Amino acid sequence: MKSSLPPAPSWRLSSIALMLGLCALVIVSFISLPMQWSAFFSREAVQSSVEFLHGFMPPDVSLPFLQKILLGIAETLSMSALGTLFAALAGVALGVLASGRLGRLARGVTRALLNVLRSIPELVWASVLLISAGLGPFAGTLALAAHTSGVLGRLFADAFENCPPLAEQTLRHNGVRPVAAFFYATVPQALPQMLSYTLYRWENNIRAAAILGVVGAGGLGQMLKYYLSLFQMQQAASVIVAMLLMVAAVDGLSFILRKMMTK
Repeated sequence: MKSSLPPAPSWRLSSIALMLGLCALVIVSFISLPMQWSAFFSREAVQSSVEFLHGFMPPDVSLPFLQKILLGIAETLSMSALGTLFAALAGVALGVLASGRLGRLARGVTRALLNVLRSIPELVWASVLLISAGLGPFAGTLALAAHTSGVLGRLFADAFENCPPLAEQTLRHNGVRPVAAFFYATVPQALPQMLSYTLYRWENNIRAAAILGVVGAGGLGQMLKYYLSLFQMQQAASVIVAMLLMVAAVDGLSFILRKMMTK
């Protein structure tokens, strides 16, 4: 007896047009950009890169400098943790408004605000906030919170909208107030997904906090800019290694926490 195979999926005209458009975009990108591969792989470029990287060796591992790096790591982690916490709290409030529970007008206005918040990069937020908050980690924390609020607010709103409405409707039909029904029925359903989003954004904020110091927002990024500007490459190499180890440790911790939540 021959096994009947499912019919092959049919290609829609819109799907074919989309694929052709993407292929054309890739081809135009390669044509329009000056990709100087011959200069990139030339002997002079390779020699210059090797000489530049040789200046980073060996990294500075003296005890006083390692103590400075530990302080920079603590400052970077504090910036990312507080920025993510502020963003998660703001994201819940904005997510409720953006999910349409207070009307279409509130939904449209809030989603427009979320688009603005997440469209502006952290470096731009930090550059603006440095004027009012001054140099240091406070401006970096606010910059991370502003950008991440837009991201988490949108993700939380989608999580609220995608929750099955039956549990909340049942509570409301039995006389429970809408706000109480929302927090007792919808929020518990969306909470695991919201925690996963928050942990993922914390990972991203670790990397962003390490870069925000370039504009004077404190942490390891500010140390890296300082030593690179003075051409103290060995100290800069130690800071770069500390960044890599910190990001790897946070990624591993976040992965373990997400695995624990999904069990």
